[in-house]
Amino acid sequence: MAAARCWRLVLRGPGLSLHTAAGAAVTAPEVTGPDVAAAPVARYPPLVASLTADSKAARQRRVERWQATVHAAKSVDEKLRILTKMQFMKYVVYPQTFALNADRWYQSFTKTVFLSGLPPPPPPAKPDTEPAPALDVGALRAAACDCLLQEHFFLRRKKRVPLYLEREAIASPFLDQLVASLTGLLSARNPALAAAALDCKRPVHFYWLRGEEIIPRGHRKGRVDALRYQINDKPHNQIRISKQLPEFVPLDYSVPVEVPVMNCKPDKLPLFKRQYENTIFIGTKTADPHCYGHTQFHLLPDKLKRERLLKQNCANQIEVVFRANAIASLFAWTGAQAMYQGFWSEADVTRPFVSQGVITDGKYFSFFCYQLNTLALTAQADQNNPRKNICWGTQIHTWEGTLE
Repeated sequence: MAAARCWRLVLRGPGLSLHTAAGAAVTAPEVTGPDVAAAPVARYPPLVASLTADSKAARQRRVERWQATVHAAKSVDEKLRILTKMQFMKYVVYPQTFALNADRWYQSFTKTVFLSGLPPPPPPAKPDTEPAPALDVGALRAAACDCLLQEHFFLRRKKRVPLYLEREAIASPFLDQLVASLTGLLSARNPALAAAALDCKRPVHFYWLRGEEIIPRGHRKGRVDALRYQINDKPHNQIRISKQLPEFVPLDYSVPVEVPVMNCKPDKLPLFKRQYENTIFIGTKTADPHCYGHTQFHLLPDKLKRERLLKQNCANQIEVVFRANAIASLFAWTGAQAMYQGFWSEADVTRPFVSQGVITDGKYFSFFCYQLNTLALTAQADQNNPRKNICWGTQIHTWEGTLE
């Protein structure tokens, strides 16, 4: 049997009606003076998003909590461990590449502008300082000639050099001897070189974030995620010093050149994604006092030699190979140096980091100078960041013509 439904009539009490209460609130006098100070303040905890929720607010809170952990790191090693701990799919950038117009892509990845020529000369020294000894160009030319003749004339090789290994067998020893000889001769003029550390084929790694993408597939499909990059470089030689090189231009120098913008994904370069350990390394540990870069020397492989590019009707890509190698390698080296000093994307550099580079194929060479002005390359940190990294480079020269 269905239960009977009873309706009760609840009478309104003597309180004010809704319209009367609203009118009283409007006409009530404003309370000021000591009565406001005496009013109790609500002591509720702040309303924050859950750390485990699937929302934008929760994700932003997780990001802020992770950034606070990085800021609170007590040492550089701990900070680098936190920054490189999580492994995701990332684009592997190769400094020495045969991709067409790779230098423009690398400028976009690193927020670098390229300026032809050398940077402006430093200001003249003060009158009270002791002048540096005169540069003996003849001695430098004689040392370079000796290194060149040692590998191409005096040294008698019994076996023929294997195919595609000519530069590794001839140009590599020549570059080793040349760097050691010139460093010893220039140490009298530059005392920093006398106590510098010279590395041979020491690896250099750098990991950074730049831009965003929408994940196309997987359990995280549709989410917005950062684009991650990794450079694994191995310069032929590099010189490290204990004192930072002086800046070429001020930190906030306004460059009239714009950074190239690539509207395609890096897959079109082409670049490929890998997932392995994220590494930031300048060629030595963080405790080494020689933690600043001076000059890097890179030797191009046989597959990128000038004659091969000319045969493929790619004469316009000869300069591109040199520029791409310099931009990627020097950015990785200077960026790793800045992170060794505690800077990262959310704690941008307060002083520029400077390095130099020489790119050669054994016969032709080009000089480059790089100044790192910013590490704020993520989508959030780069919203109101006018700084740009700058790379200066010269045209290609020949060893023989320069020595003559």
